[in-house]
Amino acid sequence: MSGFLESARRTLELESNGLQALEEALSDGLAAGFADAVELIRSAPGRVIVSGIGKSGHVAQKVAATLASTGTPAFFVHPSEASHGDLGMITREDVILAFSWSGETAEFSSLITYAGRFAVPIISLTSRAGSTLANASNVALVLPKSKEACPHGLAPTTSTLMQLALGDCLAIALLESKGFSAGDFKVLHPGGQLGASLKFVSDLMHTESELPLTNANTPMGEALVTMTEKSLGCLGIVDEQGRLAGIITDGDLRRHMGPELLAARAGDIMTENPKTVAPDTLASTALEVINSKSITALFVTKDDRPVGLIHVHDLLRSGVA
Repeated sequence: MSGFLESARRTLELESNGLQALEEALSDGLAAGFADAVELIRSAPGRVIVSGIGKSGHVAQKVAATLASTGTPAFFVHPSEASHGDLGMITREDVILAFSWSGETAEFSSLITYAGRFAVPIISLTSRAGSTLANASNVALVLPKSKEACPHGLAPTTSTLMQLALGDCLAIALLESKGFSAGDFKVLHPGGQLGASLKFVSDLMHTESELPLTNANTPMGEALVTMTEKSLGCLGIVDEQGRLAGIITDGDLRRHMGPELLAARAGDIMTENPKTVAPDTLASTALEVINSKSITALFVTKDDRPVGLIHVHDLLRSGVA
């Protein structure tokens, strides 16, 4: 077993060295090319056509998916399929992002010829500055050489990790430059746990007649009836202007349990200035607040007036957690 662990640690060390070399390159010779690549993609009226073959092709497919999901329209075109009709998927308004470690991938020949004929700009990610692909590119991002984790130096390991990392760098730089927000992300990710976490509180909250609300002068006997009928484990107390003044929770009831409870008024039992959230708060953020405060529900307010209530059970049912 110790041999396996040593192998794993050696792999991680070598791949970490590759990422470190890439970071250093971005602070030096790769900096200008990276900025040019981001600007070229930003200025392109069309889409990013991502291409690669072999292990680089797998990386390219992932980068295309990341770009598309973060606000930069992109899709993958296999270089071999390109020469059998898929070149028709590429327009003059697009930009090609080509992955090839050697830069001499024969299957790129048709793609390079087509790009030159129709003035489609190429950005390449390669390790050889003088390669055919780099020479045909408008921007060549030449990655630094780094030792593969494979002991024979054959299986792409460190090299593909570096390609993937630089692809992620492009996607995130584009995301940030466009001001791509969590709300934008939600539009493109409506499904699964990620989609659930990107829902807003307003999508899940209880509203109108469902809200457990009363005023501070309400006798606790009546307040308890309202709290029980709404079945949300709390009761909001509003002032004369309809603003949320306090909250009564199950915990408040336990702390005041006794013969005098039913003789009290809601304002005597409530906790003032309860924690609230706005309707446009992300559901995941609301869950963080609930967990950090060890509570089960949050009133949703607008201009200090309760417009909804979000319960931890609502968040769990939606798949946020």
